[in-house]
Amino acid sequence: MKNFCNRYTEAGERTRNDACPLSEYPRPELVRDSYLCLNGEWEFSTCREEPSYSERIRVPYPPEALLSGILRTPKRGERLYYRRRFSRPCDADGKRVLLHLDAVDQIAEVSLNGKPLGRHEGGYDRFTCEITDCLQDENELVVCAYGERGTRLPWGKQRRRRGGMWYTGISGIWGSVWLECVPETYVKGLRIKGDLVGVDLYAEGVSDGEISLSLEDGRTVTLPLTGGYARIEPENPRPWSPEDPYLYRFTLTAGADKVSSYFALRTVEVGRDEGGTPRLCLNGKPYFFHGLLDQGYYSDGLYTPASYACYEEDIRLAKSMGFNLLRKHIKVEPSRFYYACDVLGMAVWQDAVNNGDYRFLRDTALPTIGFKRRDDRRLHRNARTRAAFLSGMEKMVGAVSHFPSVIGYTIFNEGWGQFDHASACRYLRTLDSTRIIDSVSGWFQPKRDGDLESDVRSIHVYFKPIRVKASDRPLVLSEFGGYSYRLSEHAYNPKRNYGYRTLKTEAEFTDALRALYLGEVLPAVKAGLSAAVYTQLSDVEDETNGLVTYDRRAVKVDASEMKKIADALLAAFAASGAEVESK
Repeated sequence: MKNFCNRYTEAGERTRNDACPLSEYPRPELVRDSYLCLNGEWEFSTCREEPSYSERIRVPYPPEALLSGILRTPKRGERLYYRRRFSRPCDADGKRVLLHLDAVDQIAEVSLNGKPLGRHEGGYDRFTCEITDCLQDENELVVCAYGERGTRLPWGKQRRRRGGMWYTGISGIWGSVWLECVPETYVKGLRIKGDLVGVDLYAEGVSDGEISLSLEDGRTVTLPLTGGYARIEPENPRPWSPEDPYLYRFTLTAGADKVSSYFALRTVEVGRDEGGTPRLCLNGKPYFFHGLLDQGYYSDGLYTPASYACYEEDIRLAKSMGFNLLRKHIKVEPSRFYYACDVLGMAVWQDAVNNGDYRFLRDTALPTIGFKRRDDRRLHRNARTRAAFLSGMEKMVGAVSHFPSVIGYTIFNEGWGQFDHASACRYLRTLDSTRIIDSVSGWFQPKRDGDLESDVRSIHVYFKPIRVKASDRPLVLSEFGGYSYRLSEHAYNPKRNYGYRTLKTEAEFTDALRALYLGEVLPAVKAGLSAAVYTQLSDVEDETNGLVTYDRRAVKVDASEMKKIADALLAAFAASGAEVESK
């Protein structure tokens, strides 16, 4: 097995900045001029007692990744200690200074100059510590990261003993670490809820101010912010879609604080086509979501890409093949991923991250052969584990709800950690009622159809022909395919190969994909299918069922052939009675 470089790591102008990797502003949905990136080389130690700081690690790459400079999995029970010295920011005088950590797995304890700043639980969400009172001219920042025994906290697809559909686990810091200086009263966050005419905006932490909105024709319109709220209705509204990903840019000034952000005009909902078939609708019209499963793993950085260009290149590749959707599978990404989807025009179906235990017989073997109906109210009954999942889901919504590209959520995938999906779905609706919810992707569904609490009926098909029946809600093929075509020179594991059908050549692979889509998916589209998500965008470790290799150096199928398939699906969708937007 090898941990090898992603092609973007060595690609000309995309060459990583070793001194400060991923140095671009990490929060494009709320930008200030004040920014000090703390990525780069930190002192590092793994131990059970006192740290020695005898190693150096490149933040924000997990120690298991090649790009970290460590390439080692910490032993059970060890804690990861990070230490970094920095000077007082030049614009800190008279300001509050905030420390942001965008992702630390799983538990983090932070101190500055020997004074504790706080403790955070959860490996997929960012958190902030105010450091104003502890700040000195020269400072020593220490982050201690560790996991806990058991499966209470969300863990995704990570395994200490990786293999098959489970991947190398990560630990420690894997998101950007950065500082910003803010006035005493400042915008803590933006909540934006839009439709096809305008958006309702709420600026948390401030009251009155003004918004300068940049219009398509180059003009700027100024609007009031009153009580933290504003209603913005642009002239000649232009909706966002994958075909036309138009974003409205604005600057918000409130007292001494000034931030820039953006929004889009977009709706997604359940409706019916001309023939009365339930459909997913984008901007008021039935829309076919043609997607890929996206695990968000990179060969040299694991959870963290060598460059933000990795996100952009993956999205462009998928679009060149005619895909308009990525299902972000069991992982929450940094903001720059969703921003790239907003800008480039790629819809995102966001999964919540599973926790709880996994059992092969219960969660994979029996459902695969058809045992997919059961009452989930008595599954995973540990109250602390349930609470941790719901907390993680709430943080996920808080992290991604700004981004118009996010059109839907998955709560439970293939029964992993599943419990009382109906109450979880109702809770998610209180957090965000503007997106589609897939409560039980693949299985387990309740014994009675009427007990299903979900916007869609979601199925996974791997080992049998795809057949769909009319339903009372939109049909979503949320996973299928997974065909393996292995390129040995780009394979992570020379001894094992994981996929759901094995092809030997590019021609065989292309023919199999064409037969699958045109022979099975296309008829399902005519029968009422609203979305299809192929497994998957890229190979990941043992899995060689991607359209591109794990190192992103070889695309395994001709993009123009995949685009022809996509065009045929859209034509079938239109012919079935659904009106399709095209450009």
